[in-house]
Amino acid sequence: MNAPTPHHTIRSVCPHDCPSVCALDVDILPDGKVGRVRGAKDDPYTAGVICEKVARYAERIHHPERLTHPMRRVGPKGAGQWQRISWDEALDEIATRFLEIEAAHGPESIWPYFYAGTMGHVHRDGIERLRAVRGYSHQYDTICTGLAWPGYIAGTGLLGGVNPEQMAESDCVVIWGTNAVHTQVNVMTHAMKARKTRGAKIVVVDIYRTATMDQADMGLVVRPGTDGALATATMHVLLRDGLADRDYMAKYTDFSADFEAHLRTRTPEWASEVTGLSVAEIEAFAHLVGSTPRTFFRLGYGFSRQTNGATAMHAALSIPAMTGAWQHRGGGAFHSNSGTWGLDKSRLEGTHLQKGTPRLLDMSEVGPILTGNAAALQNGAPVHAMIVQNTNPACVAPDQTLVRQGFLRDDLFLVVHEQFMTETAELADIVLPATMFLEHNDYYTRGGHTRILFGPAVVEAPGEARSNHEVINALALRLGSDDPVFSTTDREVVAETFARSGLPSIEEVQKTGFIDKERPDDVARFANGFGWPDGRFRFEPDWDAVAKKKGYRWVCDPAIMPRFADHWDVTEKTDAEHPFKLATSPARAFLNSSFNQTPGSLKREGEPSVFIHPSDAAAQNIVDGEPVTVGNHRGEVQLTARLFDGLPTGTLIAEGLHRNKAHRGGQGINMLTNAQPAPPFGGAPFHDAAVWIRKSN
Repeated sequence: MNAPTPHHTIRSVCPHDCPSVCALDVDILPDGKVGRVRGAKDDPYTAGVICEKVARYAERIHHPERLTHPMRRVGPKGAGQWQRISWDEALDEIATRFLEIEAAHGPESIWPYFYAGTMGHVHRDGIERLRAVRGYSHQYDTICTGLAWPGYIAGTGLLGGVNPEQMAESDCVVIWGTNAVHTQVNVMTHAMKARKTRGAKIVVVDIYRTATMDQADMGLVVRPGTDGALATATMHVLLRDGLADRDYMAKYTDFSADFEAHLRTRTPEWASEVTGLSVAEIEAFAHLVGSTPRTFFRLGYGFSRQTNGATAMHAALSIPAMTGAWQHRGGGAFHSNSGTWGLDKSRLEGTHLQKGTPRLLDMSEVGPILTGNAAALQNGAPVHAMIVQNTNPACVAPDQTLVRQGFLRDDLFLVVHEQFMTETAELADIVLPATMFLEHNDYYTRGGHTRILFGPAVVEAPGEARSNHEVINALALRLGSDDPVFSTTDREVVAETFARSGLPSIEEVQKTGFIDKERPDDVARFANGFGWPDGRFRFEPDWDAVAKKKGYRWVCDPAIMPRFADHWDVTEKTDAEHPFKLATSPARAFLNSSFNQTPGSLKREGEPSVFIHPSDAAAQNIVDGEPVTVGNHRGEVQLTARLFDGLPTGTLIAEGLHRNKAHRGGQGINMLTNAQPAPPFGGAPFHDAAVWIRKSN
């Protein structure tokens, strides 16, 4: 018998879909299990602080409901009847069915589907190798970034910004459209440091009074989808009151007389009617950012999840270009550094194996695609098989009525590789058990910061769980590929990617815990020019240039896009039947549908509920804590009413993606959200749904 390993601490990385990608110190107990999980104090961005859900990770990795062996469906889809099978049986059956479907319907009838359940590049993106080698349909990644990223790039020409650690050097931090206390606590670490050491003001812009806004000096609660109106009215005041940096704009932007004339119509009085803010609030915000050179705009994803989200992001980003905040340490803007890594992932993703130019299917339209919508299918053949990794579309994708109809098709062969029996796994034909981040090797990049980190395999996986990398390799080999990349280990792929990208070895990285890819400060703040050929920030965006730069495809007539930074009134309209706007905001203890099975998270979040303003509740004869039904033409959801005066009248907020079965009636909140691709290039407008609410029968 081997002697037990002494209690020790290892360095790892949080793998979940959050820009912070925290460096972790993880205690490994003598029995090989995970103990306490803490933020690494010597990592400058994590700074010893992590969110409560990851701090409880031992609950998740050692959860008794983890999947531990392959299973085959033996009853009707979704009935929960399973037969345990071996890995060889499972892989042989998948390969046989895929080959049969390829022969009968063509390779594009198979659609590998994944997203950000792990942010590790090897285990998240390795599925692309399978897609490439077989010529399967490609995936258009719109569900999270499809609106935010184009809006940011439209201004700067590059998806990058000022090092977020510089929030600690700011005199004003504007946290716009993200509830950082819930979703990226490290933003608060650095903003609060600025307040403590510099007396900095913290401003929060959101659609309800969040936990982040509770810590702010100025909280601006706007109606959903009206952020562009606040931004343009702010710029109106900056110009009107001599607070715009005209010298900076003349040198670094495309500021024009036409744009100035456009902004003259965007008065605080006009914006007050649109946003619900008072004129005094709009003026106070404009004067604060206009008179504080070191203002840092931390722009989140939340406010981009409207039909006008891309233009709203661009409008908010335009404010620091008008004030010249980019010139000062502690000033400027940041959304994501995901456009700055310059990594060579060609072997990891199998680009050398690509066959032809397969169609590109929009992941946000999984419901329309699986129910035969010709436009969503790009006028091609139906999808007859899927393998799903790292995501749970039967809970998280919009327009769940169509999603469920599609997954229940008898002629759809569905393989799900997962850690738990998720809603998507429940609808599968074959379910495969997956590893978690401490059970495999991978590297991670921080969209929300500047470092690349390595996370080693340090504990044994439960039962027969296998990693994404192993499963993709095994399937490719069974399908007939003999490329050496399908015989590699995950650690070898990390090492090769580092070498191809000119990075240090894994061994060197493990000594420090990270590779710092911070760009020089003058480059990060565009002191040498923005990322367009003329070096100028664009108040007048060229959306077609954005599309060409990033490979986006248009989903609307380009002529309908606003000419300048603006409020674009194209969100889903309320009416007599649907008088409320619903936003599905993030919970503190869930991350999308992850963590919604762990005891600590369930205790924190309680039952699925919806915030409603007391005056709206009184008008509907709804009392706090009683069952209500929220619905629209897409479906109905059962929730519990929570009266809350921290949101505008006419607005409902449902926090968190609870398990579908946690709702009375078994229907989750995405029954109500819209799968129609938002302009200009697609994206899911999760926070843009018109609904009604009434007492449940």
